[in-house]
Order: sequence, then structure tokens, then C-alpha cells
Amino acid sequence: MKKVIYSRIAVLLLFLLFAQACLAAPGKKCKPSGILKGKKPPHGKCNQENNSDCCKQGMRYTTYKCSPPVTRHTKAILTLNSFEKGGDGGAPAACDGKYHSDRTPVVALSTGWFNKGKRCHNKIKISANGHSVVAKVVDECDSTMGCDSDHDFQPPCPNNIVDASKAVWKALHVPESNQGWMDVVWSEV
Repeated sequence: MKKVIYSRIAVLLLFLLFAQACLAAPGKKCKPSGILKGKKPPHGKCNQENNSDCCKQGMRYTTYKCSPPVTRHTKAILTLNSFEKGGDGGAPAACDGKYHSDRTPVVALSTGWFNKGKRCHNKIKISANGHSVVAKVVDECDSTMGCDSDHDFQPPCPNNIVDASKAVWKALHVPESNQGWMDVVWSEV
């Protein structure tokens, strides 16, 4: 009888230790990695096509090398971005070095979710307002750098961004006047 009780206690202790280790595993919490001091963009060099923010002189911007853990229903902020040449996305997409039509459902993910390009060309499902859309990952929304010409003189992205083309917003049935940012969930397909 004592052996059974000790065995159950041992199993319970092992389970509790395992649960604690899982909760404390690296990557479960995403903390800021630094601060970037903003510089004023040269006149006319920050494209505000989709109400994008431009860096402000002396403003302190938090940077991240990580993003929240990816789950089956990862919470994110959906933002609007143009992936076309001359659009507010700036340079060609990181995954293929090309520009993409705003009529194509494509996205850029925050640095941690982009995972050094490991999600390039993968499809993700984005859901909001009772609608869903599948989009292709083509770019990184850089959470580590910003306020320079490579980033169209825009601040670093927060660590929980899905930066989407107009096609994604349209598929989610969001009126153009309400496009810009909203809470969504996403998952890998």
C-alpha cells in the first residue's frame, strides 16, 4: 500500500516538475530586446500611403527579437501594408526579392514569427469578424530595426503584427474606411 502511495506521489511530483519546466521554457515569454532612438526622416522619404507612422526625432522605440508563441489561435494585430513597388512596404519582399500586388493575399510577420525566413512562402489562416482568409507569408515586419531608408523611415514593428495586403482586408469583409489595424487570430495552414 505504501509503495502505491509513494508511486502516485512520485508521478504527481514528476508531472508538476514537467509542467513547471514547460511554463518556464525559453520562448514562452517575449521580452523587449532593446530600444531604438528615432531619427527624423528626410523630407518626403517616409511613405504614409496606408497611414503608416514615420519615425520621430528622439522618440524611443522598443525592439523585439521574439514574438508571442504560435498556437492554433495566435492573437495578433492586423495592419495594412502595400507590397507593391512604390508602396509603403518599402523594399521588395524578403522571401523572394519581389514586389506583390495589393490584390494578392500576402502578409509580413513580425520578426519572431517570421523566424529568420522559415515561414517564407508558408500559408497562414487569418480570422476576424466571423470571416477567414488564407494568405502567403512573403516578408518580415522588422521588430528589430527601423527609422532608416531600408525600413522606409518607419519605426520597428511591434512583436505581434500580421502586416497584410488590401486583399486580406477585403477577404475579411472590412470596409476600406475601417482598414488600418484590428485584432485577429492566425494559425499555420
